[in-house]
Amino acid sequence: MDLAYVCEWERWPKSTHCPSVPLACAWSCRNLIAFTTDLRNDDQDLTRMIHILDTEHPWDVHSVNSEHSEAITCLEWDQSGSRLLSADADGQIKCWSMADHLANSWESSVGSLVEGDPIVALSWLHNGVKLALHVEKSGASSFGEKFSRVKFSPSLTLFGGKPMEGWIAVTVSGLVTVSLLKPSGQVLTSTESLCRLRGRVALADIAFTGGGNIVVATADGSSASPVQFYKVCVSVVSEKCRIDTEILPSLFMRCTTDLNRKDKFPAITHLKFLARDMSEQVLLCASSQTSSIVECWSLRKEGLPVNNVFQQISPVVGDKQPMILKWRILSATNDLDRVSAVALPKLPISLTNTDLKVASDTQFYPGLGLALAFHDGSVHIVHRLSLQSMAVFYSSAAPRSADEPAIKRPRTTGPAVHFKAMQLSWTSLALVGIDNHGKLSMLRISPSMGHALDVSLALRHLLFLLEYCMVTGYDWWDTLLHVQPAMVQSLVERLHEEYTRQNAALQQVLSTRILAMKASLCKLSPCTVARVCDYHAKLFLVAVSSTLKSLLRPHFLNTPDKSPGDRLTEVCAKITDADIDKVMINLKTEEFVLDMNTLQALQQLLQWVGDFVLYLLASLPNQGSPLRPGHSFLRDGTSLGMLRELMVVIRIWGLLKPSCLPVYTATSDTQDSMSLLFRLLTKLWICCRDEGPTSEPDEALVDECCLLPSQLLIPSLDWLPVSDGLVSRLQPKQPLRLQFGKAPALPACAAAQPDGLSRAPGQPKIDHLRRLHLGAYPTEECKACTRCGCVTMLRSPNKTTAVKQWEQRWIKNCLCGGLWRRVPLSYP
Repeated sequence: MDLAYVCEWERWPKSTHCPSVPLACAWSCRNLIAFTTDLRNDDQDLTRMIHILDTEHPWDVHSVNSEHSEAITCLEWDQSGSRLLSADADGQIKCWSMADHLANSWESSVGSLVEGDPIVALSWLHNGVKLALHVEKSGASSFGEKFSRVKFSPSLTLFGGKPMEGWIAVTVSGLVTVSLLKPSGQVLTSTESLCRLRGRVALADIAFTGGGNIVVATADGSSASPVQFYKVCVSVVSEKCRIDTEILPSLFMRCTTDLNRKDKFPAITHLKFLARDMSEQVLLCASSQTSSIVECWSLRKEGLPVNNVFQQISPVVGDKQPMILKWRILSATNDLDRVSAVALPKLPISLTNTDLKVASDTQFYPGLGLALAFHDGSVHIVHRLSLQSMAVFYSSAAPRSADEPAIKRPRTTGPAVHFKAMQLSWTSLALVGIDNHGKLSMLRISPSMGHALDVSLALRHLLFLLEYCMVTGYDWWDTLLHVQPAMVQSLVERLHEEYTRQNAALQQVLSTRILAMKASLCKLSPCTVARVCDYHAKLFLVAVSSTLKSLLRPHFLNTPDKSPGDRLTEVCAKITDADIDKVMINLKTEEFVLDMNTLQALQQLLQWVGDFVLYLLASLPNQGSPLRPGHSFLRDGTSLGMLRELMVVIRIWGLLKPSCLPVYTATSDTQDSMSLLFRLLTKLWICCRDEGPTSEPDEALVDECCLLPSQLLIPSLDWLPVSDGLVSRLQPKQPLRLQFGKAPALPACAAAQPDGLSRAPGQPKIDHLRRLHLGAYPTEECKACTRCGCVTMLRSPNKTTAVKQWEQRWIKNCLCGGLWRRVPLSYP
């Protein structure tokens, strides 16, 4: 493990951010981190704050006054990473969601309340989606073999089997409360006692079973008391939420049964299921003032021995033997320093053999480890079943042997800086910790866990996790932390190979996601940075093509099978004529008729298509330079065919509304620019189309393209702005020091954009999605993508239906799948 960056609060004269007690932290699958602090002013008044940040821009933190009257005890993201639950010590639960789908703007609209009863555990209800990763099959060709869907029932279903949304919480007095979010927006809440004899609950955790039930684990904080388990069933009867509870087998920690150490660890300080959907395994930590011990337990079904007397009366044969559930200890640690925080892995790795065999290097896998933070400032990654140490990080003190007894270690004069809350990322390749001074630290966890792995095996680990993110839709920022510039080319090629091995239907589903993933990888190397523009241009081209084709309507409603868009693709692929008018007469032009206002509203998108075709053809003579944007398009038959189809559509629409045509600056008034570009584009497309043999462009085509700058003014395309994110600037063993609320002067990116692609200060800016010019100093509010830096206006200036359809595609996410964040008017 090594430190990637540290972010801390600025010292203010009249108020300061202090770590809250307890300190809550949560990490979403979209790589958003939420944590709490108390804002203390001169009068010692406390404001309970929730802070939400994107890991790529940690300084751009959104701090919201939670309006919780007491300390916030729990934070919990939903499985989509777009909503956040917060609960406090007064029994209030709030549900936070993005305002205008912006990652740095949040609001609370719904919630629930168990008045005066502190919440000790909180979770969203399970939606029934569970994916298992098979690490031993990481070399398989099919994604279906590597990642399998596990049969798992939702906690509660609506009519038709759709999972019902809601949350469950456990209070300190032993109550369980469930709130259901009805489709109408109404919240249905019910509260029930976990058992008849209610007692104090100091610690609790929640897990789910495959059958749709919920398991709650509770402890009163004393290691001399049992850890209790309950099964909770939620149902809706007569429009009311009903909760049924049942007692499950309990356990006593092993350390309390040892007479020599019975009173050594008087308090249970941590109680966690190993995963939300793994109710059979639980992690317990008991502590004293100076030391701790950690135990891992597993719930197993065992045969109940039958007395010989009853055996003679009714012999037990085969499966008829009575079974009983029993907790069995899997492993326990030796005496450790006092544990201050625990972080559990979210990666759902399927272990084919749950024995404690961790000898081989391939089994030292990030998702198999959980993190333990200690009061001496160290962090240990240990195997989640055997509790064997896999990696160690020391924050400030000199490294020490992990086997050195805690009692022999010299104590520092003051309290050491240590993590009070930790969370592992969804691929377990990064760890965030909030220390007792309120400072946020981001740690990288090596895929090899510190063990010697060759480059090919490390690449296979990263490739496997990138494929997992591609299939699930999770953000892969934490995987990029470990990609070195020398790995980029190999990873992109192997990712493409694995993608092409999948069936056609899956390829279509993942087509845009793999382009975004390739673009984010290529940013990390100076040799591949020009390709970032190509991948984003292809994403934009695919989006424009699908949107424009969707506007076409059949002339008669009873038209058989093929849509106008499909017929357009078929005709353009079949007819290789270089004359655009001859291709056009083979189409039913009545299917292309649109409202005049709609055509005029689409002019900016049509202009981009025309400019892009002209730019590509003009750059053909320089195709030997891979550092020029657009290089990969010159050999991409699919993309060239798509551009060819759009040129035909634009030509037809130009007959209906000439003002919607792309505008070119030509040297001759009689120049038919559309026909010229279509003819050259067709010749280039024939050289590399999928149906025929590929060939190099002939000299006549190259000569004609050389003449284009003398016939038409070549536009300067507006490529994506230089990203202001961190991941391409982080260097191994050189952590960045950042400050919340203050944009840093970051070191130069190793993969800086080539000359001509970056924008100088004061130049006119552009809306990258609407292709509208915003001027040098925009007056409209804008939002930017957290990943690629794509900028667009927050509010739509156009009310046309077609434009709304285009903008609706990007209301939640950018082209690349990244989240939006509000940016100041003077964005770079």
